[in-house]
Amino acid sequence: MTAFWSNKSNWINSAQNTKWCLLGCAFGDFGTIAFFQFIDHDLSTLTIMLLATFNGLLSSVLFETVILLRSGFKIERAFKTALGMSFISMLAMEIAMNTTDYLLTGGAILNWWVVPLALVVGFLTPWPYNYWRLQRHGISCH
Repeated sequence: MTAFWSNKSNWINSAQNTKWCLLGCAFGDFGTIAFFQFIDHDLSTLTIMLLATFNGLLSSVLFETVILLRSGFKIERAFKTALGMSFISMLAMEIAMNTTDYLLTGGAILNWWVVPLALVVGFLTPWPYNYWRLQRHGISCH
């Protein structure tokens, strides 16, 4: 069992994949929270966080689709690959980032010290899963 988790090359590759996923998720998630933080609105914290999660998932799928297109994938295959191979990872990442925000600020608030913590938690949460997929199935999203 220990040998399964000791492939340094796959840890590095899965970290790269997780990084790209994090970048895509953070753009939509933090962008949504920032938008509602700086405008006058009547939406609840839960509604904003759900919108942030949805937009984080959407931006990550779009971002990863573009990366795959640049790697030579056709659009349909790129979209299906981005959606199918990393959706569990993206969902875990979004839940982790928004839970961190909620626990530290009460939710839907970006502070200079919250963003780095949410990013670290968002990265660490799906990384073992991304490693497992690569090690077990030889599959990664990039």
